[in-house]
Amino acid sequence: MTALPQITMGLARLGAVIREQTWHNAEPLGLTPTQTQILVLLAQRGPTRVGEAAEQVAISQPTASDAVGALVRKGHISKRRDPADARATRLHLTASGHEAAKAIETWPDAILGALHVLDNDERGVLLRALNKLIRELQLSRRMPVQRICVTCTHFRPHAHLDPASPHHCAFLDVAFGDAGLRVDCGDHTEADEAARQASWERFNTGTSR
Repeated sequence: MTALPQITMGLARLGAVIREQTWHNAEPLGLTPTQTQILVLLAQRGPTRVGEAAEQVAISQPTASDAVGALVRKGHISKRRDPADARATRLHLTASGHEAAKAIETWPDAILGALHVLDNDERGVLLRALNKLIRELQLSRRMPVQRICVTCTHFRPHAHLDPASPHHCAFLDVAFGDAGLRVDCGDHTEADEAARQASWERFNTGTSR
């Protein structure tokens, strides 16, 4: 039996545990799975346009608009003019929206417990693999752009000789190892195509500049 089907099955089962716990937390709040995804997205990303929210949670814009309308009626979301475009609006969490998102975002104890059995090196291997998988899914247009280290203009892979902390974040001005890689960073700024490719080659081959 090859490894690929087993990896796929393992990822699917981990995702099922996370989804089940998220929806279990959301049900008492009277939220649908789609409404739940939008609330969590806004809590993680901040003010967002409806179209961007639809893309990130992989639903159609009409479906997102219906879910947003329901969340507005429930008092969890408000719409405000986009300062970058007066014709557009952005979705903002209200105080009750923040409270709801906080309750929903609680990670399953089973997942957290399982992650605690991984040592720092194993966590680094996992985060490195996740960055690679997410990048590949983005390139194939199977996943919207995510805020991962390997596509960020601030990321300097293998900039240091220290094998424990070879990478550098120019935004924070800190060195870090694979266990410090991020798959959703609030400080992420997308690099241009040439810079992304050069950064990826250094990251993937393990060579410094």
